[in-house]
Amino acid sequence: MNDFAKARTRMVQEQLITRNIIDQRVLDAMREVPRHLFVEDALRAQAYSDFPLPIGEGQTISQPYIVALMTQMLNLQGHEKVLEVGSGCGYQTAILAKISTQVYSVERIKKLLGKARKNLDKTRCYNAICKVADGTLGWPEHAPYDAIIVTAGGPEIPKALVEQLADPGIMVIPVGDKITQQLTRVSKQHGEITIEAGELVRFVNLIGAQGWHLE
Repeated sequence: MNDFAKARTRMVQEQLITRNIIDQRVLDAMREVPRHLFVEDALRAQAYSDFPLPIGEGQTISQPYIVALMTQMLNLQGHEKVLEVGSGCGYQTAILAKISTQVYSVERIKKLLGKARKNLDKTRCYNAICKVADGTLGWPEHAPYDAIIVTAGGPEIPKALVEQLADPGIMVIPVGDKITQQLTRVSKQHGEITIEAGELVRFVNLIGAQGWHLE
C-alpha cells in the first residue's frame, strides 16, 4: 500500500467513520477515489486533510467529510441517475460515479470543467458526463433525476431542480446566506415535497438565474 492509499484509509477511519458516515458504498468510494489527483501538485500532501482546498477560479474542493456526508444524504443504492450542480475539480463527481449508474454534472466555469474532465478520465469515471451551463437551471434533457446534489450555497432551493427531481427522489443542497448555509435534504414522494434542514456549512456561492447573481 502506497502513502496515498494509507492516507485514504486514515481519512476514512478518522474523519468519516468517527462522524457517523456509515453507508458502506460511500466509505468504499471515498477509500477508492485518489483525491490527491484532483488537486494541484503543490497541495497533494494536504489532499487527505480535514479541510477544503483551493482549486482555482475562487472555488474549492470540499473537505472529505462534507463530500461523504452529502453523498450519504442522497441514500444512493447503485442504480440511480444523478445530477450534480457544480463539477469543480471533479472529485465529488467521481465519488458519485463510483456509486451510481450515471452522473450528469453541470459547471458554470469553463476552465474548471476542463480540469474536471481530465481528472475523471484519469480515474476512469466514464459514466460521468459534464457540460458548461447555469447549474441552477439543471440539465432538462436528461431529467428526471433520482438524486440531485448541489455543491454551492444558494439563497433558496431552485424550482428548476425540484421539477427535474424524480418521484421518488432526493436532492441535497446548502441553503442560506452568503456566509453560512444549512445542508438541506429535499425529498419528493407521491407528489409531496419534504424539506429537512441539517448541519451548518459554508460553501461558495451558487451563481445563476435561480441562485445568487454575480455582483
